[in-house]
Amino acid sequence: MFQHSLCGLTVAIATVLASAAFHPVHAQTSPAPGSSETTTLDQIVVVGTRVRGRTAEETAAPVDVIGKEELNATGALEIGQVLQMLEPSFNFSRTFVSDGTDILRPATLRALGPDQVLVLVNGKRRHQQALVNVQQTIGRGSAGTDINAIPISAIERIEVLRDGAAAQYGSDAIAGVINIILKKQTDHTDVSIQGSQYYAGDGEMLHGSINTGFKLGDDGFINLSAEARNRNETNRAGPDSLRVDPPRVTQRLGDADAKDYYLWLNGGLPAGSGELYWFGGVSKREGDSAGFFRSAGDNRTVPDLYPDGFLPNILTTVEDASLAVGYRAPLGENWDWDISVNHGRNKFGFEESNSVNVSWWYEPAPGGGIYGESPTSADTGTLEFDQTTFNLDFRGTVNGFGGRPLSLATGFEWRQDNYRIKAGDPVSYTYGRSNDRSIVIVGQTGDIAQPGIQGFPGFSPNEAVDDGRHSMAVYFDAETNLTDRFLVAGAVRFEDYSDFGNTTIGKLSARFDASEQFAVRGTVSTGFRAPGVQQLFYSQRSTNLNAAGELTDTLTARQDSEVTRAFGIEPLQEETSTSGTLGFVWKPNERFSLTADLFHIDIDDRIIFSSNIQPESTGSDGLPCDAGNANCPIRAILDPIGVGQVLFFTNAIDTRTTGLDIVANHHTEFDGGSRLDLTALLHFNKTEVKARRSQSAILPPEALFDDTQVTLVEEGQPGSHHVLQAVYSTGNWQWTGRANYYGSVTGEGFTPGIKQTWGGKTLFDLGVRYAFSDNLQLTVGGNNIFDTYPDKWDEDDGFPFPQLGFKYGWETMPFGMNGGSYYVRLDYRF
Repeated sequence: MFQHSLCGLTVAIATVLASAAFHPVHAQTSPAPGSSETTTLDQIVVVGTRVRGRTAEETAAPVDVIGKEELNATGALEIGQVLQMLEPSFNFSRTFVSDGTDILRPATLRALGPDQVLVLVNGKRRHQQALVNVQQTIGRGSAGTDINAIPISAIERIEVLRDGAAAQYGSDAIAGVINIILKKQTDHTDVSIQGSQYYAGDGEMLHGSINTGFKLGDDGFINLSAEARNRNETNRAGPDSLRVDPPRVTQRLGDADAKDYYLWLNGGLPAGSGELYWFGGVSKREGDSAGFFRSAGDNRTVPDLYPDGFLPNILTTVEDASLAVGYRAPLGENWDWDISVNHGRNKFGFEESNSVNVSWWYEPAPGGGIYGESPTSADTGTLEFDQTTFNLDFRGTVNGFGGRPLSLATGFEWRQDNYRIKAGDPVSYTYGRSNDRSIVIVGQTGDIAQPGIQGFPGFSPNEAVDDGRHSMAVYFDAETNLTDRFLVAGAVRFEDYSDFGNTTIGKLSARFDASEQFAVRGTVSTGFRAPGVQQLFYSQRSTNLNAAGELTDTLTARQDSEVTRAFGIEPLQEETSTSGTLGFVWKPNERFSLTADLFHIDIDDRIIFSSNIQPESTGSDGLPCDAGNANCPIRAILDPIGVGQVLFFTNAIDTRTTGLDIVANHHTEFDGGSRLDLTALLHFNKTEVKARRSQSAILPPEALFDDTQVTLVEEGQPGSHHVLQAVYSTGNWQWTGRANYYGSVTGEGFTPGIKQTWGGKTLFDLGVRYAFSDNLQLTVGGNNIFDTYPDKWDEDDGFPFPQLGFKYGWETMPFGMNGGSYYVRLDYRF
């Protein structure tokens, strides 16, 4: 069981200050890129403080506020892509041929993991996704939040707290918090239609949305949003010169084909002395992507069905639903209270088509010969995650030091998390019809036929699970001004989990306003992240590439299972963290503001997905491994279960992330009413794996978490990401120009021992909006207008992947590889 104490904060403060001296860290704060209605630092915030009326300019921690005008001016229609363009500390990696991760991409903050950033909606915890990122991508082994399940038309603003906040909000807030505030307006109806296409001639997209609101009585409201989007696939694969003759394109490498539908609401109604409120929505997304090409001579194909080989087709359906209901009211003159229940569910369904179960086709028939038949499509299983959260919160003020107001907040939280894996059709996972491994079934090459349908083999009853856990927490926050210029705040939180124990964590914050123009601010905190139920209960058999570039049956073993116990891997425990920020705010006048914040985050016992553990070919005695060689312990574990490699979750590494964020805003108003808004946002980060450890006597640390995985953690996300934006408004016209610089990324997951670095690139966006009237606007624009692509994969060091058609890399793609695009958008209000 685990216990943390606030006594460590003193040491942590010294650590942060010393680290700041030797590791220049980086931060940013306040408003995001501007528009004709630029969000300023005096925007009232919800995240990062529980004091009523506190603004982003006044907080002790860095908070960015991105308004709906900025969101709409990007030309992007998914929250993940919008934040990628406007929030440099945010990364939304674009991946492909990664099963479900093709449609649910990992979203990260400050170069940490997708499950280390907490997402709130209207200040309430948002549930996570059911999908676990198990492929060689950013966020490998994590299950973050499906940030794209919320329609952009429903959003009033997004607040990004770039500070460790587990003591304030609980588990998952190590990297920070993203708080999405929904619209409340009841005055009009907004209709938007947008069409876009890539320069390459594919990826056509048509999007439509409507947002409207109605008054309920005199002071109540309900706001409704509906969206629909149809996006065609993109494909940037090159010719396959190794497996087909003559060479031709055999892969689908790019964005999946997707159809998205959303319906969301936000409402409130006066009741008694307070307000009854509710919000939530449903979304459904249908994805169509591909697996690895199976060549004609591969043992995993059937020439009678696919004489030229085949490309398995992975069809995914993501259904997300949530509803929060609560009541808040004053409690006396200086206090208020808030009680709420929030339930959310994420469901991820897999289906395989254009495929085959080879073992079914070649299975010996009772009368002689083979069956010679197999379905070519199947339901391969479903993942489900649901969460119910109950909150009771109180906040108010009392007389504090020197008679100054002391803001206090306290509350209780109870949460239930559940995870389910539902098995697919038998043909999707069985070895032959009976699933009897003693039957010899050979494919076309004479080797043993692989079980399950090709591409994404189904979840079997052995992987099926329906389990969960509950937790409870109590917290206490205090914030006051010791003097007119000196703000201090503290938070402490106790959490108890039904499955592995409890913790106490804390946070201290301070801000000193040296003058009306200049302030210094800083925070220091301890934190934790409990292993997700997805990490506790997930398991899977799939077909992945091994170190030799060969398709191999792979087992993702459930933690605390017979397989992990055979390796000596202990059950998962929590991650713990110590973090801090130190920065300043300078606002010499109403036209200019500058903020800079250093950050430092140490995470111990970080939960990771192991390397691909493969059987030995030669034992410790130097003899070949076979069934009778006791010096081959890995093979002894894997051979009986019929897999070529195994992976599992384990607490295996300690990491340190340091960085710096800088934000500058300047606006100029010209005679005649024209206005120019300039914004510069700079983000730097560096992550180091400080230690690797292994609980296994069989696997040394360097084998459990090998150098390829260290590279993914340390160099897989850009070490720098900068945004420069200019918005010029004059009369009915508005011009928006933006440059995003993405630093270099490095990967070696598919070329162990050989690092491939994809250099930094700058993407330029341009949009022009014309207002025909107050109610009708037309926008024409382009993103990545100079058609910039990532560097190409080195044909020699990257062999065989460039020869298979992988031109631009794979595991680390911060801005994708689709090239430039253009769009037209029409907005009408009535």
